[in-house]
Amino acid sequence: MLTVAAVSAGFTRDLDACFAQVEGLASEARERGVGLLALPEAAIGGYLSTLGSHGDVADPTRPSRSQPPALRLDGPEVARLRALAGDLVLCVGLCELSDDGDAADGGATRYNTAVCLTGDAVLGVYRKVHQPLGEHLSYAAGSTFGAFETPVGRIAMQICYDKAFPEAARAQALDGAQLVVSLSAWPASRTGAAPVIADDRWTHRFDLLDRARALDNQLFWVASNQAGTFGSLRYVGSAKVVDPGGAVLAHTGTGPGTAVATIDLDGGLAAARGGMYHLRDRRPDAYGPAVSADPAPLPDPVWERTALSDPRPEVARA
Repeated sequence: MLTVAAVSAGFTRDLDACFAQVEGLASEARERGVGLLALPEAAIGGYLSTLGSHGDVADPTRPSRSQPPALRLDGPEVARLRALAGDLVLCVGLCELSDDGDAADGGATRYNTAVCLTGDAVLGVYRKVHQPLGEHLSYAAGSTFGAFETPVGRIAMQICYDKAFPEAARAQALDGAQLVVSLSAWPASRTGAAPVIADDRWTHRFDLLDRARALDNQLFWVASNQAGTFGSLRYVGSAKVVDPGGAVLAHTGTGPGTAVATIDLDGGLAAARGGMYHLRDRRPDAYGPAVSADPAPLPDPVWERTALSDPRPEVARA
């Protein structure tokens, strides 16, 4: 049996404060017998202070776009995380500084990255592939999905918007992932926001996607998220543990907290996949261009076709 925990908490630019939070959360996790602890996207240094919209994604000079500190994976901050992790398998998000960039640009590239580590080693590194609403102004995009071995089982990681793409989790499941850790800084809607964040449409979508991806691939899903507010963003919290049937085993609600559940990793997957096994029963030959074709063009936005002042369709809201 394995006890897993997903954290809902707010993190800022203050690195010392972030590390103090990690230390406290890791200590609490050990006291509860946790083997795998999932912290949010950008837990070390905080996420962006704002996201672009249709009107500002092309302006990389916006002064309100506060950048998180960029850290090297072989630097002292990751070494400090390993020391805090100890015997825990710890998944945590940060802004990575890598030397794989164009020499003309100084040779350095920033990525929105998740690392999985213990006190002994960095076990896995994932760079966010899918970028929403101007995130490309702050980070380069990753390009691969996969799974890796850890002391608690074969797992994979995603970051935030990745969960909206079934192909991502499917690729990881086909690579043998038994459990996916989805680290997020998922905000509530900025237009037409619900007075109660639990009723917000983006809270509903966050929860729905977590359950769907677990059920799609009949695997365990551990979803962390930022909570509270940072800059112009209000986060939905809602960290959770989901079983291979899509049932929520533990949930934090929309505020800060830790969702903890004890799971039978091998037994749970065997039970879920013992009858209808989605990965086995796929028909790739029938899907054709479904995974590679360009999408149909979108119609002109509603506000360009009507005289209404701001009737923006759902796709334009974040």
